[in-house]
Amino acid sequence: MRTRTLWTYLYLTVGLGLITSIYAGLETLDVALRSSCEISSYFSCGAVDSSGRTSTLGIPDAAIGIAGFVLILIVAGLAERHKGDLRYYYALLLFTTGGVAFASYFAYIEVAEIHALCPVCTTAYVFGTLAWVGAIALTLRARRRVRAKAEAPEGPAETSGA
Repeated sequence: MRTRTLWTYLYLTVGLGLITSIYAGLETLDVALRSSCEISSYFSCGAVDSSGRTSTLGIPDAAIGIAGFVLILIVAGLAERHKGDLRYYYALLLFTTGGVAFASYFAYIEVAEIHALCPVCTTAYVFGTLAWVGAIALTLRARRRVRAKAEAPEGPAETSGA
């Protein structure tokens, strides 16, 4: 897969994750939106939202998702702009990994403690995981490119005239 395609994939997954997280946040404010994702008693945004378990350290989980996706977009833009600096790629990898960790925690709370899954939240978790896969691929590609550049000879060898 070409690097440009990987960047497009990453921005697409992060953008869709951000949109989904914003919608999840709006659901907590507008009860009418919750009804749009009531599939069953188990797949229910309303059941999750009314559980009282939708905040971590006093911060709404949707706000954590929104902030995380925005942060990933910013770091991805910096990494793309500074292609030769691996620190930005590692930061991208760190933040996407953190996002997957939070998503895993949120999914655990939904399944094990609430006994219901929010389809909108689960969609955001999937987009975050897909973005993480893209960040891994981009970081590995950047590492190979930087290493190859460091190992390449500086230029043609000087020859002394006889």
